[in-house]
Amino acid sequence: MHIKKNIIITILLLIILTSCQRKEIINTHGVSYLEKREKLILANKSNKNDVVKVLGQPATKGMRNNNIWIYIERTQTKGKFLKLGKIKLIKNNTLVLEFNEYGILDSKKFYNINDMKKINFSKNVTVNDIKKENFINSFLNSVRQKMRNNRK
Repeated sequence: MHIKKNIIITILLLIILTSCQRKEIINTHGVSYLEKREKLILANKSNKNDVVKVLGQPATKGMRNNNIWIYIERTQTKGKFLKLGKIKLIKNNTLVLEFNEYGILDSKKFYNINDMKKINFSKNVTVNDIKKENFINSFLNSVRQKMRNNRK
């Protein structure tokens, strides 16, 4: 009787643990269905207003040029039980649009997850000495202020 009870408990635990989640949890950031929507935008025909109607406002604009608009779509899910729930990247799409001075779309470049793997990113890191100095100065000033307050 005791063995049957252990077997039943073990089977119930296995069922619960293996079927905790039937549907995959998918987190999407950015513009959904970017790959399909970008096909609705035509170079030398579409303007900024057309793009906003189809894709909405851009995720970011060019640093020095407001005529470069960037849209992203990133979809992630949790990995399988054996992968210990590690985040898995399903989609990583980026659309770069470049407009002329009249607001007409000059060019569009679409990058998917496979294209991103081919891009070489710099390993160099820029050190921001000004930020470090500001932190040290503000820290020392706050300590100095506390010391002054304690004297009074």
